[in-house]
Amino acid sequence: MVLSVSEILAWILHENFRSGTYYLLDVFTDQPFTGNPLAVFLDTDGLSTSNMQALANELNLAETVFLGASSEPNHYPMRIFTPTRELPFAGHPTVGTAHLLAELYLINREQDVVLQPPIGELAVSYEQGRATFKTAQPVKLMDSSIEHATAATLLGLESLQVISNPVFSSLGLPFHLIKLTDRDALASISIDTALWQSSVMTSSAEQVYLYVTEPSDNAAIQISSRMFCMHASICEDPATGSAAAALTGYLASLQPDALQCTIHQGVEMGRPSVIHTAANGGIEPGFVTVGGNAVVVGQGVFKVHQ
Repeated sequence: MVLSVSEILAWILHENFRSGTYYLLDVFTDQPFTGNPLAVFLDTDGLSTSNMQALANELNLAETVFLGASSEPNHYPMRIFTPTRELPFAGHPTVGTAHLLAELYLINREQDVVLQPPIGELAVSYEQGRATFKTAQPVKLMDSSIEHATAATLLGLESLQVISNPVFSSLGLPFHLIKLTDRDALASISIDTALWQSSVMTSSAEQVYLYVTEPSDNAAIQISSRMFCMHASICEDPATGSAAAALTGYLASLQPDALQCTIHQGVEMGRPSVIHTAANGGIEPGFVTVGGNAVVVGQGVFKVHQ
């Protein structure tokens, strides 16, 4: 049998490329083009780690998820990559992936979906339109290596605009938590890049989470926040579930009562987001729940070299 040129080209492409279907979502929001963007690849068993990292770098989003085939009903292996590294855990990929599986009718919303990142299993439930999970580890707290005066200079603020000393907090991904006086201080951040290199990049946490607590008539504490990290350069994240969990774990350690937080992030970036967290009460001490909405905004296919 003699193949035509088009058939030969099709065979070559089939032999040397693997198609990778992915979806784009906006997470911690119910409105498209707000919140935190996320890419999720499905059925990635057999895809190499180097290809996963290359795809995450190509998309250049804060995080990209690679989901394996379900090992049992409602159980999915999950790996999470930034453009430069793999993460053991992250909040907005967990919430976004759970929403996508429900949107595609791949799971039963009446049951928890169990996502399996490197940090351990995360059971995600669906309530009031939100996907909510409990952290896999209890909070780890210690003094931050960034001193009060250094924090003010790092952020381009007056000393009085930084409240108390920064704190180190982690539920799988570590953050320096820095409390500021008000939203004006939060909006006026100007990072000193040289000081970032010497004080943040040399520490045990390469992410800084800034927050302001605000008066509220609701049961939930209202918080405004910003998160800065470094990939190729210092960048800001519009919604950070792992940081929201780290902050809630710290706040819960200061009082034994049930704690609920509504955390607003991404406002200064034009991508407002809302993260709902809780701790204490009926939640195991030290652990935190994180929840939010998400919307699917796109779909695509990558041709990946074998």
